Amino acid sequence: MNNQHIKDKIEQIMEQHKVGSLATVQDGKPHSRYMTFHHEGLIMFTATDKDTHKVEEIERNPAVHILMGYDGQGFEDPYIEVEGKAKINDSQEMKDRLWNDYMEYWLDGPQDPSYTILEIHPTNIRLLNVEGEDGPQTYQP
Repeated sequence: MNNQHIKDKIEQIMEQHKVGSLATVQDGKPHSRYMTFHHEGLIMFTATDKDTHKVEEIERNPAVHILMGYDGQGFEDPYIEVEGKAKINDSQEMKDRLWNDYMEYWLDGPQDPSYTILEIHPTNIRLLNVEGEDGPQTYQP
């Protein structure tokens, strides 16, 4: 599988699967939670409250890991493992673009001062369980 085909398949998984697990580093150990992701190309975004452990953990160590794509319907469901660097994005433009009414459960709206965006820049992406492939495919942006 060539690099462009791998990238296309990765973006297809990102488009079809919005929920994934985000792991940060807490006291030298992984700390995972489910998050909803959006993407522009391979850059991933997820909304959160500024007063959360994940924000504190990313400020101390920006290394993150994301699993996304497995449907649980069988052993051959394609999925991705994303290693990346996260940063806080407080741009109002991005907050407005990502705002969704379901977020009202946690935040007061796109102007809420507690609302922030985690922006994840992948450093390595592994594509797994692709039909016709013998093993994982790796893409480095």
